[in-house]
Amino acid sequence: MTIAEKILARASGKPLTEPHEIVTAKIDVAMSHENADVVLRAFKEIGVEKVWDPERIVILFDHRIPAESEKTAATHQRIRAFVKEQHIKHFYDLREGICHQVLPENGHSRPGDVMVGTDSHTTTHGAFGTFASGIGATEMAGVWATGELWFMVPESMRIKVTGMFPKYVSAKDLILHIIGKLGAAGADYKAVEFFGETISNMSIASRMVLTNLSMEMGAKVAIVVPDEKTITYVVQRTNHEFTTLLPDPDAEYAQEIHIDVTDLKSMVACPHAVDNVKPVSEVAGKRINQALIGSCTNGRLEDLAVAAEILHAEKVHPEVRLLVIPASRQVYLAAIEKGYIETFIKAGALVLNPGCGPCLGAHQGLMAPGEVCISTTNRNFKGRMGSSESFVYLASPATVAQSAITGEITPAATTG
Repeated sequence: MTIAEKILARASGKPLTEPHEIVTAKIDVAMSHENADVVLRAFKEIGVEKVWDPERIVILFDHRIPAESEKTAATHQRIRAFVKEQHIKHFYDLREGICHQVLPENGHSRPGDVMVGTDSHTTTHGAFGTFASGIGATEMAGVWATGELWFMVPESMRIKVTGMFPKYVSAKDLILHIIGKLGAAGADYKAVEFFGETISNMSIASRMVLTNLSMEMGAKVAIVVPDEKTITYVVQRTNHEFTTLLPDPDAEYAQEIHIDVTDLKSMVACPHAVDNVKPVSEVAGKRINQALIGSCTNGRLEDLAVAAEILHAEKVHPEVRLLVIPASRQVYLAAIEKGYIETFIKAGALVLNPGCGPCLGAHQGLMAPGEVCISTTNRNFKGRMGSSESFVYLASPATVAQSAITGEITPAATTG
């Protein structure tokens, strides 16, 4: 069996599972952010008095923090009351940061577990060998009530990555390259397994970039084959027991891909689709109004480190607004200690509180008609970051930082 098949077999109490089989799996972690407000309404309609397990539910605020409107403030208020009423153990208020960073930091993302979240980028947690998938609010209400959810066992596809990245080319460029190659539906309802020497050498943060953006090619789940690096990260953050599951040598895959990153170029996803991917060199010179470094895709410490390296002793172009958003409070504190935040401020950037920021188009840096943003975020759909007449290009932290200096889309160093 593949990793996904093994995890669903464990969770459903079956000796084995096969693709397309329907199973009912016990849920290990159920995560919601502000949309927990929609979930709790559906939960109350079910008529159950108590959630199935207040220790397996994780709720936090990250999308609209601090509250940008009275409506959001009221939403936060209702969720806080529900958390108290249900004695939800793991509640992270607006101090902590983005769900897909906060959960791993606090030991909620573990190998062999089944995690569901009311956020499409819940696939991020597959970087830890977790079967992690986004679900809808009514589905989550059912999970809150029963602790179970049905799944169709996905077919698996395997992506082997070898070679050494050129300078300033990173996991973001790799996953954009893969999405551009396969298309927005290229991994539709599949379990994607990443492995190979390049993956083994990657940091945990870089692996999270791959699994985060895999859902933009339709993946149901995306999993990095867990190794010692995975286990070391997890055991440092939790005492919770977990089972590390690996694919069998004779596991069957619907598709296998091999990518060598040795000659990989800096990539950019052009408006208005994540699979509209081109080398940065093909769009270099495009004038920008805004640059954004952050999000659940690229707001981690290594992302801020490369941006600070490029921005050191430089100035943000006078016609560009550079926004920097650490993914969590822990990342923010570490960036302060290493001097990155000072570098950003001296360069002319605006450093915002940890959270999703303008990525979802709610606040903290929306764009006007005709404006262009180059961003490390994960989606560039029309109207995603403000006006439906604005344009979002997705790229790596290195490309975004370099572009913020020049005022136009520019590859970092000599890559392109």
